[in-house]
Amino acid sequence: MKFCKKYQEYLQGQEKKLPGVGLKKLKKILKKCRRDCQSQRGPLAVQTCANSKCSVCDGAFFSSLRTEMSQVVGCFNHRAQKLLELHLASGFRKYFLWAKAKLGNHASLTAEGKDLVIYALINAIAVRKILKKYDKIHVSKQGQLFKSEAQRMHMEILQSPWLCELMAFHINLRETQANLMKASALFDGCSLEMKDEKPSLTCKLFDSIKLDVDLTCSICLDTVFDPVSLTCGHIFCYMCACSAASVSIVDGLKTAHPKEKCPLCRERGVYEGAVHLEELNILLGRSCQEYWEQRLQAERAERVKQIKEHWETQCRAFMGV
Repeated sequence: MKFCKKYQEYLQGQEKKLPGVGLKKLKKILKKCRRDCQSQRGPLAVQTCANSKCSVCDGAFFSSLRTEMSQVVGCFNHRAQKLLELHLASGFRKYFLWAKAKLGNHASLTAEGKDLVIYALINAIAVRKILKKYDKIHVSKQGQLFKSEAQRMHMEILQSPWLCELMAFHINLRETQANLMKASALFDGCSLEMKDEKPSLTCKLFDSIKLDVDLTCSICLDTVFDPVSLTCGHIFCYMCACSAASVSIVDGLKTAHPKEKCPLCRERGVYEGAVHLEELNILLGRSCQEYWEQRLQAERAERVKQIKEHWETQCRAFMGV
């Protein structure tokens, strides 16, 4: 069965109507473009569009795909955020949120997480395939250029920090809930791997897509501690990110100036929407206990120092000194 048909059946089989990539519609645009081009060049012409940049095709194709990718990422991020909020809640708030979401147990939570991971990966494949088809018909690399543009605009679903959090969520659940081993078996493809004593998250669940997330902070060059993901998708230690953004941990990343750049990709305005990776923090704390304890003690002292300096500055300003 062709992927397009599988993809349509997948979307139709979902209980909730989810946004997706209009593969059928986009293929029709490409088919018409190729047919019109062939009619101009003669019946013996090669089955490709003569224009590497086709204004008619590009205007309909890329604008439509851009909108659909944005909707898919928005839906995924919203649902994943709500799911992880349920998992991390405690006390009365946990019972309230679970009752509101109508979830009976951890198995239903796991199933919802599984559906979200598959939703992310199958849409990533759909985008990859349609862009590959575009480049084949136009004998160009415009599809790959669009993919790079989508990454810069944060529309690439594999860049989502919530996908990283879902992967950590499944590993945490698998390791802490012995009675859910059977329910979590579908997620054996998600794992935390150590390479030269450096951890990385890997996911090999669907088709030929493999997700590999490096968990080394590029600022301190050590395993990320208290990790945060900037809106560009790069992950750093929280304190390292604060230092790069020229803010104190008391003020936080949301107070960073919009002109501050990511240390890796140099993109501006990536700090205000940073996501604190709570599930990943729990996973690394369990997997790297000795290192975690050492970092915890060192950063606790640094935080106390910064807080003390902050209040001393505030007091001097108040007293006009």
